[in-house]
Amino acid sequence: MNKQRLESLLRSLKSGKVSVDEALLQLKSLPFEDLGHARVDHHRSLRKGFPEVIWGEGKTVKQILSIMRELKEKGQNILITRLEEKKARAIRRAFPKSRYSALSRVLTHLTHPVKSEGKGLILVITAGTTDIPVAEEAAVTARMMGHRVETLYDVGVAGIHRLLSQKKRLDEARVLIVVAGMEGALPSVVGGLVDKPVIAVPTSVGYGASFGGITALLAMLNSCASGISVVNINNGFGAGYMASLINRL
Repeated sequence: MNKQRLESLLRSLKSGKVSVDEALLQLKSLPFEDLGHARVDHHRSLRKGFPEVIWGEGKTVKQILSIMRELKEKGQNILITRLEEKKARAIRRAFPKSRYSALSRVLTHLTHPVKSEGKGLILVITAGTTDIPVAEEAAVTARMMGHRVETLYDVGVAGIHRLLSQKKRLDEARVLIVVAGMEGALPSVVGGLVDKPVIAVPTSVGYGASFGGITALLAMLNSCASGISVVNINNGFGAGYMASLINRL
């Protein structure tokens, strides 16, 4: 149950439009609903300001659909990450109004319009084109959480003039998400240019010695620039969520 729906229920109860028994019926599934294969956390949007997000990888279509139906029944907007295109096609047959991005592997379904929560701009930056899928996961997440998002792609340190030519856009952002693989140097450069929070996202892009993103992760953790936080390898969702929390303060 989202905050707006709960407030509406309490106002209806106070005015006498809804009986105590009717209100109890709507609240009985809080804080979670046990589906056997999953315990859907209906209370999360009240605690965190955003409903439970479905991790698509490793779940069957049947399991995902049962969770989606529970969330939809409670009036929650739905976000599914790491969803294969084949599964997405099957889900969209049951939820035809849902939207799927093959690039980010994210599916969204709105039960109500997204409310604007942001105080400024979230700018998502990539070092290279191959980092874009992770960046798009971050961008879709932040937009679903009610934030204005812009992107700036393929401005890595191999051609630093590409980034420096966009200095005005860096300055206009309130939070910056910087996605990079290989040696993971771009967040340090951006962190040295701005006075805003920078969320660094290492990706698994790179040759053998990148060790599937570990090299970029360690480089970002050891950045000499101040104001940088680091999420896990390929965790665009985590970066988008953290940027949203910062941008709504």
